Amino acid sequence: MTTGVRRRMGVEERRQQLIGVALELFSRRSPDEVSIDEIASAAGISRPLVYHYFPGKLSLYEAALKRASDDLAGRFVEPREGPLGARLLRVMRRFFDFVDEHGPGFAALMRGGPAVSADGVRAAAGNASATNALIDAVRQAAYVQILSHLELVPEQAPARLELVIRTWISLVESTALIWLDGRRVPRAELEAQLVHDFAALAAVSAAYDEEMAALLRRMLKQEPADGPFTDLVTRLISLAS
Repeated sequence: MTTGVRRRMGVEERRQQLIGVALELFSRRSPDEVSIDEIASAAGISRPLVYHYFPGKLSLYEAALKRASDDLAGRFVEPREGPLGARLLRVMRRFFDFVDEHGPGFAALMRGGPAVSADGVRAAAGNASATNALIDAVRQAAYVQILSHLELVPEQAPARLELVIRTWISLVESTALIWLDGRRVPRAELEAQLVHDFAALAAVSAAYDEEMAALLRRMLKQEPADGPFTDLVTRLISLAS
């Protein structure tokens, strides 16, 4: 973070600097607890100069959320190489890297942003809608990425598969939010469990639909003996014996 050092910047460079500073501060504490004065001090500029680039803390917060949401969506991008279970595990590791590094900001993003602006005025419905649109964009990017690993595009996705993937994405989000409240489960175990959850959701759906059953067979056929999907099967067999 830049602190106490003034230098001349172009308009866009300064805006990006302020967004970066704000995002770092919002990642450490709830956005409602961060003041414009803190942001200005961390950026090495005056409070009035912050307002020159952003009308208020809420607009700066929304710009920081946009950068964070783009970063979060990018965590789901994974080369289509190797078995699906290993790919999903790498995705979960990157996702939880973000959650770990940006806890309060992630929580605020998933919960729709701050309810109150810097001046204590309740945020307008339009601001909440903008934040929700960012969240929906992250979810859609994740959905498209998971489909791509199954060699499908949204127009080709069976209804049950869409239900499985979107349910899993919601589960990942809610699990991350719960984990942030105390981190009571080891992170690596949680990442593996979420990959197992994807396979379990697909398996339940496969019990009702032959198209999903064929997809599940293809997923498991590509899974190595030491892969996360095989690990789940081994654990379930152990429970049943």
